[in-house]
Amino acid sequence: MKNHLARFVGLRRRPKSAVAIPTDGPVRVLVFDFDGTIADTFSHGLEILNSMAAEFGYQPLSAEDLPKARDMTTRQLMRHLGISSRRLPMIAHKGVGRLRARIHEIQPIPGVPEALRALHAQGRRLGIITSNSEENVGLFLKNHDLDFFDFVRSSSRLMGKARVIRQAMKREHFDADEVLFIGDETRDIEACRRAGIRCAAVTWGYNSRRSLEAQRPHCLFDFPADLLTVA
Repeated sequence: MKNHLARFVGLRRRPKSAVAIPTDGPVRVLVFDFDGTIADTFSHGLEILNSMAAEFGYQPLSAEDLPKARDMTTRQLMRHLGISSRRLPMIAHKGVGRLRARIHEIQPIPGVPEALRALHAQGRRLGIITSNSEENVGLFLKNHDLDFFDFVRSSSRLMGKARVIRQAMKREHFDADEVLFIGDETRDIEACRRAGIRCAAVTWGYNSRRSLEAQRPHCLFDFPADLLTVA
């Protein structure tokens, strides 16, 4: 999960209009989401989310509701749980802090470290853009000998990745047509559409394959080894 809070909450602002997205050209820069794409934070995030439900006045997410929740967009799930947008920043801040206390327990998604090391060996530029904190990500990468990423950026807004993507492209001096973002949520695809870059969705994370397909990502990966097929 994102802390997995990031999976379960949205923002007040509506999505911006999409911009033109390149459909071909070699991928030189791979930008990854963190929670659910690289790190298996799901169970920890769910526990954290539910532990704060009474304090912030929303419904906990039950195991019975999980299959249905995986088919929902972030905003749909926020409404389903009754999460107040007014309290969203505080919920997110507290959730990231609680995840920090568990960061040494969190393991990578099986097969992802091997794929990342192979991509790094190919000379690809690798980055992370996440709703988690840069501190949490840095500790995780160091713990698992994955601290070879060119950059890590954190979005202070849980639905604000499009802005951070555009900032990263400017600061790191790469163009939209050479970037592929890789994430596990429908909101990742939405952010890439607004930022004007291609997005690959992975089915080993939070959102269901059906919900990801409905958002029409550039490509869909079922196994970490599929990352090596990026041309």
